[in-house]
Amino acid sequence: MIFLGFFCLYCIRVCLSVAIIAMTEKFNTTLEDGTVIEEQHFDWDSRQQGLILSSFFYGYVFTQILGGVLASKFGGYLVFLCGVAGSSLMALLAPVAASTNIYLLMTVRIIEGLFEGVIFPAMHALLSRWAPVYERSRMTSFAIIGCYTGTIIVFPLSSFLATWTWQSIFYVFGGIGGCWCIFWAIFIRSSPEDDRFISAEERSYIVESLKLETNPKIIHPWGDIFKSTAVWATVISHFASNYAFDTMLTQIPTFLKDTLGFEMEATGLVSALPYLTLSLLLAVGGYAADWTQIKGYLTTRQVRRYFNCGAFLLQSAFILLAAFLVNRIGVIICLTASIGLGAFANIGFMINPLDLAPNHASVIFGISNTIATVPGIISPLLVGVLVTDRSKEQWQIVFFIIVAVYAVGGLFYWFFARGELQPWAVPVDTNPTVDQDSEKKNQDNQAFSIE
Repeated sequence: MIFLGFFCLYCIRVCLSVAIIAMTEKFNTTLEDGTVIEEQHFDWDSRQQGLILSSFFYGYVFTQILGGVLASKFGGYLVFLCGVAGSSLMALLAPVAASTNIYLLMTVRIIEGLFEGVIFPAMHALLSRWAPVYERSRMTSFAIIGCYTGTIIVFPLSSFLATWTWQSIFYVFGGIGGCWCIFWAIFIRSSPEDDRFISAEERSYIVESLKLETNPKIIHPWGDIFKSTAVWATVISHFASNYAFDTMLTQIPTFLKDTLGFEMEATGLVSALPYLTLSLLLAVGGYAADWTQIKGYLTTRQVRRYFNCGAFLLQSAFILLAAFLVNRIGVIICLTASIGLGAFANIGFMINPLDLAPNHASVIFGISNTIATVPGIISPLLVGVLVTDRSKEQWQIVFFIIVAVYAVGGLFYWFFARGELQPWAVPVDTNPTVDQDSEKKNQDNQAFSIE
């Protein structure tokens, strides 16, 4: 259900990237006297489009930490539900807002961002209660595949819907989100202890797995969190990943049209390919990460560093190739590889808060996602300023900036990332020392779940 929730949210979040092309594209209209004139629904220039695309993040940035605090206090179930419900409602209101004026549309997108900002922290609160230690990578990876599956579907489906009416894009995805809310309210709860459908055996297994790391009485050590270099490694890596991802997410349709001459339908289909690759690699990577830990080949810290930093290095190489290639197929392959390899980076910074401090993971990720939301604000604006005549050279500058951000994020994560429970995160009234024999026994007891 988290997977499906993210699917709905990213359909709602991303659909504007395709819809805005249909909303601003010029088309011919024949008048009653036979005269053919050129019209467009909205006469927005590149800077105005950048403002519209970035407005979502103005709201998104403000509710990350609040979402983490609320989810740890009231449970991820309710916070996640409210986030999806509010986002779906804003999607349904978007066509009316756009038809009124640009500022009302921006306001709707800002409010949508406020609702969606609580979602990822709520997910971490849920998984801190539901994900056994050696199943974290798989469970988290599968959940966030929903983001990219939504992105896969939204590009071609939005392109198809746009040939009918641009308004239908928002109505369809907003309606799907509303339907999801009904099923979530019926079947999901914040923890195994509150779930009426779970078996006693499964409840016991999950609770026993997490008993050394979780405690219902949570007091967040704010000072220790903000002073932790391990937390900041996650934050900076998250920022770097989001800068690249948000730039590609919002700009790929326009880039393909500007530099390769793709039409609307082809743009939607091709734009979906990188996210299909990302989803597949995320499923494989999550399984592989847990497997290497259970078998004792890699420590948690090694898993996070190798996956995260290795992904950044390969992504940089492919984005540079995409910047210089002129062959359509070559560019598409490079963009697909660059975005797809982000799956392995997610297995680093995205899951790391659950390693460092399960009780505080929602708050840590809220802090991380707050700072990592800034790229979503500045990237569309920066692209709007840099890409004024839509030339290949101007798009190359956009890609060079992405590579520079990757380099900074990857280096910081490599040196400062950690994989163990932090001393300040040890629950009250529990023994902070877990010896190697206990650790090995825990691995052996849980190994069956991956086989």
